Amino acid sequence: MKRSHTRERAASELFAALYPRLAGWCRRLVDDDETAHEIASEAFTRLWARWTTVAEPQGFLFVTAANLVRDHWRKLERERRAVRRATVEAAVAPHAETADPSVRMLVQSLPDRLRVPILLHYYADMPIREVSVLTGRKEGTVKADLHAAREMLRAQLRRSLDHTR
Repeated sequence: MKRSHTRERAASELFAALYPRLAGWCRRLVDDDETAHEIASEAFTRLWARWTTVAEPQGFLFVTAANLVRDHWRKLERERRAVRRATVEAAVAPHAETADPSVRMLVQSLPDRLRVPILLHYYADMPIREVSVLTGRKEGTVKADLHAAREMLRAQLRRSLDHTR
């Protein structure tokens, strides 16, 4: 019985000594208090489960926390990609309002690099900053792509109008 009491006291002292530092370190990595505390707590939970076999508890805590942070980052990236895909799919989906089919066809004929910003900005009504975030491009690049796309569309519309006369 005395052994388990000593074990609990040692764990409690380690927690008091390291938790604030570990949680603070996690906070700097994930930029979110709640997530940082969840990661630090999970690292201590995993340490407690292996308490008798871990030779270096502090190292174990920081390595475990680093792995949990990496898992968190991966999850965020998967979520960002899913949002990007869903947003692009929503922007590409046909709209209820009737648009000029020739313009729609011209937009569809643009290269992906130019088509996606056009669809997001003009058809999904997103500001340039949001298009920049969703496409992973700088705002200046998005503006340049929108300009290039408008120029291509303008030239194609002129050609199609010239052919109809």
